Amino acid sequence: MIEEEVIHFLIVVFPIYMAAFTLYAVRAVKGPTIPDIVLALDAMTYDLAAFLAVLAIFFRSPILIPTAIVLALWVYALDIYVAKYLESKEMGG
Repeated sequence: MIEEEVIHFLIVVFPIYMAAFTLYAVRAVKGPTIPDIVLALDAMTYDLAAFLAVLAIFFRSPILIPTAIVLALWVYALDIYVAKYLESKEMGG
């Protein structure tokens, strides 16, 4: 069944996710430059969106899929905003 495969996937992948999440958090806090911090936050958020998609399969809850999509799109918009700021050194507009 699909639930058993998802459980096996979670058992194998969850420790890897947690290790990666910890490394991303360290980079987000220590990051010497703003692009390092943004990249760490991007990686954390995209991993969270992927994990939400896996949980949507496991819990058979379709509401988690649009949540993951909105989260990924929000981070993409943040990337564009930060890139625009770094390029022109002005906020907004």
